Amino acid sequence: MQLRTPRLVVAGLSGDGGKTLVSLGLGRALSDRGHIVQTFKKGPDYIDASWLTAATGRPCRNLDPYLMEPSAIGRAVAASADADLLLVEGNRGLFDGVDAAGSHSTATLAKLLGAPVILVVNVTKTTRTAAAAVLGSRLLDPELDLAAVIINRVATDRQEGVVREAIEDATGVPVIGAIPRLRGDDPLPDRHLGLVTPVEHPHRDGAIARAAAAVAGHVDLDRVLEIAARAPEIRLEVDQVRPGRARVTIGYLADRAFSFYYPENLEALEAAGARLVAVSPSDDPALPEVDGLYIGGGFPEVHAARLADNRGFAESVRARVSAGLPVYAECGGLMYLARELVVDGVGYPMAGVLDLVVEQTGRPQGHGYETVVIDRPNPFFPVGVELRGHEFHYSRVIGGADRSATVAAVERGVGIGGGRDAIVVGRVWASYLHVHAAATRAWSAGFLDQAVAHASEVTQPAAAWG
Repeated sequence: MQLRTPRLVVAGLSGDGGKTLVSLGLGRALSDRGHIVQTFKKGPDYIDASWLTAATGRPCRNLDPYLMEPSAIGRAVAASADADLLLVEGNRGLFDGVDAAGSHSTATLAKLLGAPVILVVNVTKTTRTAAAAVLGSRLLDPELDLAAVIINRVATDRQEGVVREAIEDATGVPVIGAIPRLRGDDPLPDRHLGLVTPVEHPHRDGAIARAAAAVAGHVDLDRVLEIAARAPEIRLEVDQVRPGRARVTIGYLADRAFSFYYPENLEALEAAGARLVAVSPSDDPALPEVDGLYIGGGFPEVHAARLADNRGFAESVRARVSAGLPVYAECGGLMYLARELVVDGVGYPMAGVLDLVVEQTGRPQGHGYETVVIDRPNPFFPVGVELRGHEFHYSRVIGGADRSATVAAVERGVGIGGGRDAIVVGRVWASYLHVHAAATRAWSAGFLDQAVAHASEVTQPAAAWG
């Protein structure tokens, strides 16, 4: 694939420096100007990606050089060939990767894409020191196209003038925007796993509009477009996905409690021939007729009372699993399948599919990339397969007979604990590991094989294909 589309990467010096505010604002402001903006999020992230999706009306895709081969990254970019601007939000600091060399960092991804970088610098209580940080970034990797700087959280006009002059004089990198400290409520409030999700935010559209106004009012958008347009034409390797014929219906939980799904995962199921049905464990009276159930992550701990109150839905899930329904659950899904979820000392009954007691804690129990090796037989993956993904959870399994029914050894990360992850009971998989379909091709095949097997066992398969 020859990539000619204008593109840029919005990066920062650290987390919580303003990358999402700028990316969100640019996405909406440029869309409002009539540009077709395709957003991407570097790294394993659901929440920032969901905000970027809401800003532009196009599904944001994740690009992760640790999890994904370059050809898989190329395929994700190729899927957006109709866009006239590719906007990538980085993660953490510009050079932060999986090791001291910064492997698989935002800078690595920018060079892979041939994309200029706009660096967002939080200048809270600083002036010329900001220039030292920008200069260090430019000198650390001279091959990186560090095209411009946007300073963020500026307190006064005087501070802006001093910082702007210091950066441009010391580094030669232009400052193309200076966003003041936003007064009043933060339009993008956060909590234990990051930002509040768009589906839960009471004023989502207003928050995006406020971010867009901040960027449009304080950033030179014409310069942004000029920088994106100078990205060179490059060739990207693109892998191919062959369509499948798994004529089954897959339900997936989708509401305020469960919203962590990579678009590629849902697309992989559809590409294999599955029909997808979104269901809500908070509001729907029962699980509809489906051949398999996919439960992603989210915030079941925040909505535990509402989930616990909907006993009809939980009982229907339990009954269907008893009849052989395959279920693939990640993180929040594991929590929902448990017998009990303990939040702030209060126990809430969950679906009871697995004999587990899960406790929500006040600090991360696992955060970052996770690598496991399948070492016990199970219906989803062959023994010996390595799975790469990520985990980010404040919960932990503290009891229950099924906690030892794991099929994977953890080589990197935490998982369930004790060097183990992936509880498998019958046709139910529950893990803290989140996988990305572009990085784990075997995922959709293993899950759908079980759905096909289940459909063949019942009198009336759920897939109504006419």
